[in-house]
Amino acid sequence: MSKFLGYRCSLCGTEYLPDQVPYNCPADGGNLDVVLDLDRIKRENTPDSLRGSGEQRSGSRRLDDHSLWRYLPLLPVSDPGGEGTPLRAAGFTPIFSPPRLAESLGLKHLWIKDESRNPTASFKDRASALAVARAREIGADVIVTASSGNAGAALAGMSAAVGQKAIIFVPRTAPPAKVAQLLIYGSTVLLVDSTYDDAFDLSLEAAHEFGWYCRNTGYNPFTLEGKKTAAFEIWEQLGLIGDRLIGDWSTSNQSTDQPITIFVSVGDGNIISGIHKGFKDLLALGWIEQMPRLFGVQAEGSAAVANAFRAGVEVITPVEARTLADGISVGLPRDGVRAIRAATQTRGGYVTVSDEQILAAMGALGKAGIFAEPAGAAGYAGLVKAVEQGWIGPDDPVVVINTGSGLKDVGAAMKVVSAAPVIEPSLKAVKTALKL
Repeated sequence: MSKFLGYRCSLCGTEYLPDQVPYNCPADGGNLDVVLDLDRIKRENTPDSLRGSGEQRSGSRRLDDHSLWRYLPLLPVSDPGGEGTPLRAAGFTPIFSPPRLAESLGLKHLWIKDESRNPTASFKDRASALAVARAREIGADVIVTASSGNAGAALAGMSAAVGQKAIIFVPRTAPPAKVAQLLIYGSTVLLVDSTYDDAFDLSLEAAHEFGWYCRNTGYNPFTLEGKKTAAFEIWEQLGLIGDRLIGDWSTSNQSTDQPITIFVSVGDGNIISGIHKGFKDLLALGWIEQMPRLFGVQAEGSAAVANAFRAGVEVITPVEARTLADGISVGLPRDGVRAIRAATQTRGGYVTVSDEQILAAMGALGKAGIFAEPAGAAGYAGLVKAVEQGWIGPDDPVVVINTGSGLKDVGAAMKVVSAAPVIEPSLKAVKTALKL
């Protein structure tokens, strides 16, 4: 019997069997949550069997995965295969505790989870790995998505790893580095002369017309299941017992009894919703006692979810997205309602930041050895603002998620720094340049 029981609509609560519907709720269009047999999972697994050693079993085969696949018992897919490929390397990204960043903010406990270490250098590898696994499971010939860059690159890379045909719709304004990734992985790329939201809608039309399997963020329930694995990793890497930190992970080399707070950038809303789902699974299994607080961070020019949160409603009013952080430049978030709930149901909140604050955050992270793209740096920019506003205190343990590599958008990075001087090949020129 499968641990994957079906789906539940996040809006009306209607439940469906796995083969009844592939995407949204037919009744109201609501995003679907995957329903797992948590009783069975709890009977067959323990926290110690999933974390620590990195060893687990699938049937008679032993897996030793330092990747998201170490959590296969908590995922709604079977083993996707692909051993020795980038598909098996997605997830289990490092978590750093940079002391100078913590000191600059007056925090005792600060960690940065660096998703740029994924195979295609962004958080989106998690969702794409699950979507590709599902596509292989159902025998899909073609998998398609719309993307501002990272989701497409992730799908292209994960698909290339196992020979899955992929088609990507991308707004023509996407950074060239991201488009280059799509092309080098061998996917079919269609540059749409319009916005991400229009590319999203066009990809849905094409998927329906041609029978392609659609990976679109939020629209496909399995994207959330991939992204929830970041919550499992935070739980494991920080040594959470209940909702408390143990061990000597803290920046001050002391444990803390404060619940953690997680800051993450928000565009479509699927990442923060996925992290929320991961911790909800852990809570339902009895492996944590309380939900960590979740704070979403949006650019001021693309703040549809934050606007709804502040208004106290679950109705997303579209905006005309304008921000240099292309990864979170979304006018109509497709997972907005669940993204609002991720904050409201965890005693968290939303922070909006300017493009200037995002660039400053890129510079601060860079000086700590972490190269973040604008969308990734937005999470840290949100933390800086939250500290300034008094929403986060010195004793609050905080995790910030960098969702993607700065190499994705070198143009933005160059706005943060001064151009390197060009000198003649002489020691005199070195002295002059360095004012020695």
